[in-house]
Amino acid sequence: MPAGKSSFLDKVLVRIGRLDAEGLQKVVQRLARERDFLETLFNTIEDGVLVLDTQGRVVYLNQSVTRLLGLQPDTAEGQPIARYLPALDWAKVASLGRAGGRKVIRQEFEIEYPRPRFLRLFAAPLDGDAPESAGVALILHDATEAREQTFQAVESERLQALTLLAASVAHELGNPLNALHIHLQLIEREVKKLRALAAPSSPAARLLRPTRPASTHAPELAELAGKLERYLGVAKGEISRLDYIITQFLQAIRPTQPQVQPSSINQVVRETLELLRPELDNRGLLVETRLKRRVPNAAFDSAQIKQALVNLIKNSMQAMTRGGLLTVETSAASEGVVVSVADTGGGISPEQLRRIGEPFYTTKKKGTGLGLMIVYRILREHGGRIDVESHPGKGTIFRLWLPLHERHPRLLGAATLEPAPSPEPPPATE
Repeated sequence: MPAGKSSFLDKVLVRIGRLDAEGLQKVVQRLARERDFLETLFNTIEDGVLVLDTQGRVVYLNQSVTRLLGLQPDTAEGQPIARYLPALDWAKVASLGRAGGRKVIRQEFEIEYPRPRFLRLFAAPLDGDAPESAGVALILHDATEAREQTFQAVESERLQALTLLAASVAHELGNPLNALHIHLQLIEREVKKLRALAAPSSPAARLLRPTRPASTHAPELAELAGKLERYLGVAKGEISRLDYIITQFLQAIRPTQPQVQPSSINQVVRETLELLRPELDNRGLLVETRLKRRVPNAAFDSAQIKQALVNLIKNSMQAMTRGGLLTVETSAASEGVVVSVADTGGGISPEQLRRIGEPFYTTKKKGTGLGLMIVYRILREHGGRIDVESHPGKGTIFRLWLPLHERHPRLLGAATLEPAPSPEPPPATE
Protein backbone atom coordinates (compact mmCIF):
# COMPACT_ATOMS: atom_id res chain seq x y z
CA MET A 1 0.00 0.00 0.00
CA PRO A 2 1.20 3.58 -0.54
CA ALA A 3 2.73 5.24 2.50
CA GLY A 4 -0.13 7.72 2.93
CA LYS A 5 -2.88 5.09 3.65
CA SER A 6 -4.50 4.82 7.10
CA SER A 7 -3.22 1.92 9.24
CA PHE A 8 -6.77 1.32 10.48
CA LEU A 9 -8.02 1.00 6.92
CA ASP A 10 -5.19 -1.40 6.10
CA LYS A 11 -6.26 -3.71 8.91
CA VAL A 12 -9.93 -3.53 7.88
CA LEU A 13 -9.15 -4.39 4.27
CA VAL A 14 -7.17 -7.46 5.33
CA ARG A 15 -10.05 -8.76 7.52
CA ILE A 16 -13.00 -7.50 5.47
CA GLY A 17 -14.07 -11.00 4.42
CA ARG A 18 -14.27 -12.23 8.03
CA LEU A 19 -16.35 -9.39 9.48
CA ASP A 20 -19.96 -10.01 10.50
CA ALA A 21 -22.75 -7.43 10.39
CA GLU A 22 -21.89 -6.00 13.80
CA GLY A 23 -18.23 -5.72 12.88
CA LEU A 24 -19.03 -3.97 9.62
CA GLN A 25 -21.30 -1.56 11.50
CA LYS A 26 -18.46 -0.65 13.88
CA VAL A 27 -16.11 -0.12 10.93
CA VAL A 28 -18.61 2.15 9.22
CA GLN A 29 -19.13 4.13 12.43
CA ARG A 30 -15.40 4.62 12.88
CA LEU A 31 -14.97 5.66 9.25
CA ALA A 32 -17.83 8.15 9.69
CA ARG A 33 -16.08 9.60 12.77
CA GLU A 34 -12.84 9.92 10.83
CA ARG A 35 -14.69 11.56 7.96
CA ASP A 36 -16.24 14.09 10.37
CA PHE A 37 -12.81 14.73 11.85
CA LEU A 38 -11.28 15.35 8.42
CA GLU A 39 -14.25 17.47 7.38
CA THR A 40 -13.80 19.67 10.45
CA LEU A 41 -10.06 19.85 9.84
CA PHE A 42 -10.43 20.85 6.19
CA ASN A 43 -13.01 23.51 7.03
CA THR A 44 -10.75 25.15 9.63
CA ILE A 45 -7.79 25.74 7.33
CA GLU A 46 -7.57 28.95 5.33
CA ASP A 47 -6.46 27.33 2.08
CA GLY A 48 -9.07 26.03 -0.32
CA VAL A 49 -9.23 22.26 -0.88
CA LEU A 50 -10.82 20.92 -4.07
CA VAL A 51 -11.04 17.30 -5.16
CA LEU A 52 -11.68 16.59 -8.84
CA ASP A 53 -12.44 13.34 -10.61
CA THR A 54 -10.66 12.19 -13.77
CA GLN A 55 -13.02 14.30 -15.92
CA GLY A 56 -12.27 17.49 -14.02
CA ARG A 57 -15.59 17.56 -12.17
CA VAL A 58 -15.83 18.83 -8.59
CA VAL A 59 -16.16 15.98 -6.07
CA TYR A 60 -15.41 17.84 -2.83
CA LEU A 61 -14.70 21.40 -1.68
CA ASN A 62 -14.13 22.92 1.74
CA GLN A 63 -15.50 26.20 3.10
CA SER A 64 -12.43 28.18 2.04
CA VAL A 65 -13.23 27.40 -1.59
CA THR A 66 -16.64 28.95 -1.04
CA ARG A 67 -14.94 32.09 0.29
CA LEU A 68 -12.28 32.26 -2.45
CA LEU A 69 -14.34 31.30 -5.51
CA GLY A 70 -17.92 31.86 -4.36
CA LEU A 71 -18.88 28.20 -4.93
CA GLN A 72 -21.58 26.35 -3.00
CA PRO A 73 -21.33 22.57 -2.42
CA ASP A 74 -24.93 21.85 -3.45
CA THR A 75 -24.48 23.52 -6.86
CA ALA A 76 -20.76 23.09 -7.56
CA GLU A 77 -20.38 19.35 -6.98
CA GLY A 78 -20.45 17.48 -10.26
CA GLN A 79 -19.72 20.62 -12.28
CA PRO A 80 -16.53 20.94 -14.41
CA ILE A 81 -13.82 22.99 -12.73
CA ALA A 82 -13.23 24.93 -15.98
CA ARG A 83 -16.56 26.64 -15.32
CA TYR A 84 -15.18 28.28 -12.19
CA LEU A 85 -11.44 28.44 -12.94
CA PRO A 86 -11.10 29.12 -16.68
CA ALA A 87 -7.43 30.04 -16.20
CA LEU A 88 -6.61 26.55 -14.91
CA ASP A 89 -4.69 24.42 -17.41
CA TRP A 90 -6.82 21.30 -16.89
CA ALA A 91 -5.10 19.33 -19.67
CA LYS A 92 -1.80 19.66 -17.83
CA VAL A 93 -3.36 18.80 -14.47
CA ALA A 94 -5.15 15.76 -15.96
CA SER A 95 -1.91 14.45 -17.42
CA LEU A 96 -0.40 14.69 -13.94
CA GLY A 97 -3.12 12.39 -12.60
CA ARG A 98 -2.69 9.87 -15.41
CA ALA A 99 1.09 9.71 -15.02
CA GLY A 100 0.98 9.00 -11.29
CA GLY A 101 3.95 9.64 -9.03
CA ARG A 102 4.41 12.37 -6.46
CA LYS A 103 4.83 15.24 -8.87
CA VAL A 104 3.12 18.50 -7.95
CA ILE A 105 2.08 21.27 -10.34
CA ARG A 106 2.15 24.90 -9.24
CA GLN A 107 0.25 27.61 -11.09
CA GLU A 108 -0.49 31.26 -10.32
CA PHE A 109 -3.35 33.31 -11.70
CA GLU A 110 -5.77 36.11 -10.90
CA ILE A 111 -9.52 35.87 -10.43
CA GLU A 112 -12.17 38.60 -10.48
CA TYR A 113 -15.08 36.74 -8.87
CA PRO A 114 -16.31 37.02 -6.17
CA ARG A 115 -13.57 39.68 -5.73
CA PRO A 116 -10.19 40.32 -7.35
CA ARG A 117 -7.61 37.96 -5.83
CA PHE A 118 -4.23 36.48 -6.71
CA LEU A 119 -4.23 32.71 -6.16
CA ARG A 120 -1.41 30.20 -5.99
CA LEU A 121 -2.60 26.69 -6.90
CA PHE A 122 -0.96 23.35 -6.14
CA ALA A 123 -2.21 20.18 -7.83
CA ALA A 124 -1.29 16.58 -6.96
CA PRO A 125 -2.77 13.16 -7.88
CA LEU A 126 -4.98 11.57 -5.22
CA ASP A 127 -3.39 8.12 -5.42
CA GLY A 128 0.20 9.22 -5.01
CA ASP A 129 2.56 6.90 -6.89
CA ALA A 130 -0.17 4.83 -8.54
CA PRO A 131 -0.70 5.48 -12.28
CA GLU A 132 -4.18 6.26 -13.60
CA SER A 133 -5.12 8.22 -10.49
CA ALA A 134 -8.75 8.38 -9.38
CA GLY A 135 -8.59 12.16 -9.43
CA VAL A 136 -6.65 15.24 -8.49
CA ALA A 137 -6.45 17.33 -5.34
CA LEU A 138 -6.14 21.11 -5.70
CA ILE A 139 -4.91 23.40 -2.94
CA LEU A 140 -5.77 27.09 -3.44
CA HIS A 141 -3.69 29.59 -1.49
CA ASP A 142 -4.68 33.25 -1.36
CA ALA A 143 -1.40 35.09 -2.00
CA THR A 144 -2.93 38.51 -2.65
CA GLU A 145 -1.68 40.29 0.46
CA ALA A 146 1.77 38.71 0.33
CA ARG A 147 2.10 39.69 -3.30
CA GLU A 148 1.03 43.28 -2.65
CA GLN A 149 3.40 43.60 0.30
CA THR A 150 6.27 42.26 -1.79
CA PHE A 151 5.47 44.66 -4.62
CA GLN A 152 5.28 47.60 -2.24
CA ALA A 153 8.51 46.73 -0.44
CA VAL A 154 10.44 46.16 -3.65
CA GLU A 155 8.96 49.23 -5.31
CA SER A 156 9.79 51.37 -2.27
CA GLU A 157 13.41 50.22 -2.23
CA ARG A 158 13.76 50.71 -5.98
CA LEU A 159 12.28 54.18 -5.89
CA GLN A 160 14.49 55.24 -3.00
CA ALA A 161 17.64 54.17 -4.78
CA LEU A 162 16.50 55.56 -8.12
CA THR A 163 15.42 58.88 -6.66
CA LEU A 164 18.83 59.57 -5.16
CA LEU A 165 20.74 58.31 -8.18
CA ALA A 166 18.59 59.92 -10.85
CA ALA A 167 18.55 63.29 -9.14
CA SER A 168 22.33 63.23 -8.93
CA VAL A 169 22.77 61.99 -12.51
CA ALA A 170 20.35 64.54 -13.95
CA HIS A 171 22.09 67.39 -12.14
CA GLU A 172 25.67 66.30 -12.83
CA LEU A 173 25.20 65.33 -16.48
CA GLY A 174 22.55 67.74 -17.68
CA ASN A 175 24.69 70.88 -17.91
CA PRO A 176 27.79 69.20 -19.42
CA LEU A 177 25.60 67.50 -22.04
CA ASN A 178 24.07 70.83 -23.04
CA ALA A 179 27.53 72.37 -23.31
CA LEU A 180 28.79 69.46 -25.42
CA HIS A 181 25.78 69.68 -27.71
CA ILE A 182 26.36 73.42 -28.29
CA HIS A 183 30.05 72.96 -29.04
CA LEU A 184 29.35 70.11 -31.43
CA GLN A 185 27.04 72.43 -33.33
CA LEU A 186 29.86 75.00 -33.51
CA ILE A 187 32.28 72.36 -34.76
CA GLU A 188 29.72 71.26 -37.35
CA ARG A 189 29.60 74.82 -38.73
CA GLU A 190 33.39 74.95 -39.02
CA VAL A 191 33.39 71.60 -40.84
CA LYS A 192 30.92 73.01 -43.36
CA LYS A 193 33.33 75.89 -43.98
CA LEU A 194 36.16 73.40 -44.42
CA ARG A 195 34.14 71.46 -47.00
CA ALA A 196 33.40 74.73 -48.81
CA LEU A 197 37.11 75.47 -48.96
CA ALA A 198 37.66 72.04 -50.49
CA ALA A 199 35.43 73.03 -53.45
CA PRO A 200 37.21 76.06 -55.03
CA SER A 201 34.52 76.61 -57.68
CA SER A 202 31.75 77.00 -55.13
CA PRO A 203 30.40 80.48 -54.30
CA ALA A 204 31.36 79.93 -50.64
CA ALA A 205 34.97 79.31 -51.56
CA ARG A 206 35.08 82.44 -53.74
CA LEU A 207 33.69 84.50 -50.86
CA LEU A 208 36.16 83.03 -48.41
CA ARG A 209 39.14 83.35 -50.79
CA PRO A 210 38.29 85.93 -53.47
CA THR A 211 41.89 86.77 -54.34
CA ARG A 212 43.78 83.58 -53.47
CA PRO A 213 44.42 80.79 -55.97
CA ALA A 214 42.62 77.45 -55.62
CA SER A 215 44.20 75.11 -53.10
CA THR A 216 46.05 72.08 -54.39
CA HIS A 217 44.99 70.24 -51.26
CA ALA A 218 41.26 70.25 -52.03
CA PRO A 219 40.92 66.39 -52.13
CA GLU A 220 42.65 66.09 -48.75
CA LEU A 221 40.41 68.79 -47.28
CA ALA A 222 37.28 67.07 -48.59
CA GLU A 223 38.40 63.74 -47.11
CA LEU A 224 39.20 65.42 -43.78
CA ALA A 225 35.77 67.10 -43.75
CA GLY A 226 34.09 63.75 -44.38
CA LYS A 227 35.94 62.11 -41.48
CA LEU A 228 35.08 64.95 -39.13
CA GLU A 229 31.40 64.70 -40.11
CA ARG A 230 31.39 60.98 -39.32
CA TYR A 231 33.06 61.60 -35.96
CA LEU A 232 30.54 64.32 -35.21
CA GLY A 233 27.71 61.94 -36.05
CA VAL A 234 29.04 59.37 -33.54
CA ALA A 235 29.49 62.01 -30.85
CA LYS A 236 25.98 63.40 -31.37
CA GLY A 237 24.55 59.89 -31.24
CA GLU A 238 26.27 59.15 -27.93
CA ILE A 239 25.02 62.43 -26.47
CA SER A 240 21.50 61.51 -27.55
CA ARG A 241 21.92 58.11 -25.86
CA LEU A 242 23.05 59.74 -22.61
CA ASP A 243 20.11 62.13 -22.79
CA TYR A 244 17.76 59.15 -23.30
CA ILE A 245 19.22 57.41 -20.22
CA ILE A 246 18.62 60.51 -18.10
CA THR A 247 15.06 60.69 -19.41
CA GLN A 248 14.54 57.03 -18.47
CA PHE A 249 15.78 57.71 -14.95
CA LEU A 250 13.39 60.59 -14.53
CA GLN A 251 10.45 58.59 -15.88
CA ALA A 252 11.28 55.74 -13.51
CA ILE A 253 11.22 57.90 -10.38
CA ARG A 254 8.36 60.20 -11.34
CA PRO A 255 5.43 57.86 -12.00
CA THR A 256 2.23 59.66 -12.94
CA GLN A 257 -1.32 58.49 -12.28
CA PRO A 258 -2.79 56.99 -15.48
CA GLN A 259 -5.51 59.08 -17.11
CA VAL A 260 -7.71 56.09 -17.87
CA GLN A 261 -10.41 56.26 -20.52
CA PRO A 262 -11.88 53.85 -23.08
CA SER A 263 -9.24 53.54 -25.80
CA SER A 264 -8.45 51.43 -28.84
CA ILE A 265 -5.37 49.26 -28.44
CA ASN A 266 -5.19 48.87 -32.24
CA GLN A 267 -4.89 52.64 -32.66
CA VAL A 268 -2.12 52.85 -30.05
CA VAL A 269 -0.21 50.07 -31.82
CA ARG A 270 -0.50 51.85 -35.19
CA GLU A 271 0.72 55.14 -33.72
CA THR A 272 3.64 53.45 -31.96
CA LEU A 273 4.80 51.64 -35.11
CA GLU A 274 4.48 54.85 -37.12
CA LEU A 275 6.66 56.62 -34.57
CA LEU A 276 9.35 53.93 -34.73
CA ARG A 277 9.09 53.24 -38.48
CA PRO A 278 12.25 55.22 -39.45
CA GLU A 279 14.37 53.34 -36.91
CA LEU A 280 12.87 49.98 -37.94
CA ASP A 281 13.61 50.69 -41.61
CA ASN A 282 17.12 51.90 -40.81
CA ARG A 283 17.88 48.64 -39.00
CA GLY A 284 16.52 46.60 -41.91
CA LEU A 285 13.86 44.85 -39.80
CA LEU A 286 10.62 43.38 -41.09
CA VAL A 287 7.36 44.21 -39.33
CA GLU A 288 4.23 42.07 -39.28
CA THR A 289 1.02 43.31 -37.64
CA ARG A 290 -1.91 41.07 -36.73
CA LEU A 291 -4.55 43.42 -35.39
CA LYS A 292 -7.92 41.81 -34.75
CA ARG A 293 -10.74 43.83 -36.26
CA ARG A 294 -13.19 43.45 -33.37
CA VAL A 295 -11.14 44.23 -30.28
CA PRO A 296 -13.19 45.97 -27.56
CA ASN A 297 -12.09 49.26 -26.08
CA ALA A 298 -10.03 48.89 -22.93
CA ALA A 299 -9.45 51.19 -19.96
CA PHE A 300 -5.95 52.69 -20.19
CA ASP A 301 -3.87 55.82 -20.60
CA SER A 302 -2.94 55.90 -24.29
CA ALA A 303 0.26 57.91 -23.75
CA GLN A 304 1.56 55.56 -21.06
CA ILE A 305 0.71 52.37 -22.97
CA LYS A 306 2.40 53.87 -26.04
CA GLN A 307 5.49 54.45 -23.91
CA ALA A 308 5.39 50.84 -22.71
CA LEU A 309 5.11 49.58 -26.31
CA VAL A 310 7.97 51.85 -27.43
CA ASN A 311 10.21 50.37 -24.73
CA LEU A 312 9.26 46.80 -25.64
CA ILE A 313 9.68 47.32 -29.38
CA LYS A 314 13.04 49.05 -28.89
CA ASN A 315 14.21 46.06 -26.83
CA SER A 316 13.08 43.72 -29.61
CA MET A 317 14.81 45.85 -32.24
CA GLN A 318 18.09 45.76 -30.31
CA ALA A 319 17.80 41.99 -29.87
CA MET A 320 17.68 41.37 -33.65
CA THR A 321 20.04 41.77 -36.56
CA ARG A 322 19.18 43.00 -40.05
CA GLY A 323 16.43 40.90 -41.58
CA GLY A 324 14.83 40.06 -38.21
CA LEU A 325 11.04 39.90 -37.89
CA LEU A 326 9.03 41.97 -35.40
CA THR A 327 5.45 40.77 -34.90
CA VAL A 328 2.87 42.88 -33.08
CA GLU A 329 -0.50 41.24 -32.43
CA THR A 330 -3.71 42.25 -30.65
CA SER A 331 -6.63 40.13 -29.52
CA ALA A 332 -9.57 40.04 -27.13
CA ALA A 333 -9.18 38.05 -23.92
CA SER A 334 -11.21 37.20 -20.84
CA GLU A 335 -12.31 40.57 -19.42
CA GLY A 336 -9.50 42.36 -21.23
CA VAL A 337 -7.41 42.83 -24.36
CA VAL A 338 -3.95 41.52 -25.17
CA VAL A 339 -1.15 43.05 -27.20
CA SER A 340 1.96 40.97 -27.85
CA VAL A 341 5.39 41.99 -29.14
CA ALA A 342 7.47 39.13 -30.58
CA ASP A 343 10.97 39.15 -32.04
CA THR A 344 13.29 36.64 -33.69
CA GLY A 345 16.34 37.60 -31.64
CA GLY A 346 18.60 35.48 -29.48
CA GLY A 347 16.03 34.95 -26.73
CA ILE A 348 16.49 35.11 -22.96
CA SER A 349 17.83 32.29 -20.81
CA PRO A 350 15.72 31.00 -17.87
CA GLU A 351 18.25 32.47 -15.41
CA GLN A 352 17.99 35.91 -16.99
CA LEU A 353 14.20 35.67 -17.36
CA ARG A 354 13.75 35.60 -13.58
CA ARG A 355 15.41 39.01 -13.25
CA ILE A 356 13.56 40.76 -16.07
CA GLY A 357 12.10 44.04 -14.82
CA GLU A 358 14.75 44.72 -12.17
CA PRO A 359 16.41 48.15 -12.34
CA PHE A 360 19.97 48.17 -13.70
CA TYR A 361 19.65 44.55 -14.89
CA THR A 362 19.85 44.12 -18.64
CA THR A 363 20.80 41.44 -21.14
CA LYS A 364 22.17 44.06 -23.53
CA LYS A 365 25.75 45.32 -23.73
CA LYS A 366 24.50 48.91 -23.60
CA GLY A 367 21.48 49.35 -21.37
CA THR A 368 20.24 50.34 -17.93
CA GLY A 369 17.42 47.84 -17.42
CA LEU A 370 15.07 50.75 -16.70
CA GLY A 371 13.00 50.33 -19.87
CA LEU A 372 11.34 47.08 -18.77
CA MET A 373 11.01 48.33 -15.21
CA ILE A 374 8.95 51.24 -16.54
CA VAL A 375 6.82 48.82 -18.60
CA TYR A 376 6.09 46.69 -15.52
CA ARG A 377 5.22 49.77 -13.47
CA ILE A 378 2.83 51.10 -16.11
CA LEU A 379 1.02 47.77 -16.45
CA ARG A 380 0.78 47.36 -12.69
CA GLU A 381 -0.75 50.84 -12.27
CA HIS A 382 -3.29 49.92 -14.97
CA GLY A 383 -4.24 46.71 -13.19
CA GLY A 384 -2.76 44.73 -16.08
CA ARG A 385 -0.34 41.84 -16.38
CA ILE A 386 2.77 40.91 -18.34
CA ASP A 387 3.66 37.42 -19.54
CA VAL A 388 7.05 36.63 -21.04
CA GLU A 389 7.83 33.63 -23.21
CA SER A 390 11.35 33.17 -24.53
CA HIS A 391 13.18 30.46 -26.45
CA PRO A 392 16.97 30.92 -26.50
CA GLY A 393 18.11 31.11 -30.09
CA LYS A 394 14.59 31.69 -31.44
CA GLY A 395 13.20 34.85 -29.87
CA THR A 396 11.03 36.38 -27.16
CA ILE A 397 7.35 37.27 -26.80
CA PHE A 398 6.00 39.87 -24.36
CA ARG A 399 2.22 39.77 -23.83
CA LEU A 400 0.47 42.69 -22.16
CA TRP A 401 -3.04 42.19 -20.73
CA LEU A 402 -5.18 45.27 -20.07
CA PRO A 403 -8.64 45.28 -18.42
CA LEU A 404 -11.73 46.30 -20.32
CA HIS A 405 -13.30 49.71 -19.91
CA GLU A 406 -16.10 48.47 -17.68
CA ARG A 407 -16.24 45.40 -15.48
CA HIS A 408 -19.58 44.01 -14.36
CA PRO A 409 -19.55 41.75 -11.28
CA ARG A 410 -21.03 38.32 -11.84
CA LEU A 411 -23.90 37.82 -9.40
CA LEU A 412 -25.40 34.65 -7.97
CA GLY A 413 -29.10 34.16 -8.49
CA ALA A 414 -31.20 33.98 -5.31
CA ALA A 415 -32.76 30.61 -6.19
CA THR A 416 -30.18 28.66 -8.16
CA LEU A 417 -26.95 30.29 -6.96
CA GLU A 418 -25.71 29.93 -10.53
CA PRO A 419 -23.37 32.57 -12.02
CA ALA A 420 -25.30 35.21 -13.92
CA PRO A 421 -24.80 35.41 -17.71
CA SER A 422 -21.83 37.45 -18.82
CA PRO A 423 -22.63 41.05 -19.78
CA GLU A 424 -22.46 42.30 -23.32
CA PRO A 425 -18.93 43.41 -24.25
CA PRO A 426 -18.12 47.10 -24.83
CA PRO A 427 -18.39 48.45 -28.39
CA ALA A 428 -15.71 47.07 -30.66
CA THR A 429 -13.24 49.20 -32.56
CA GLU A 430 -11.10 48.32 -35.49
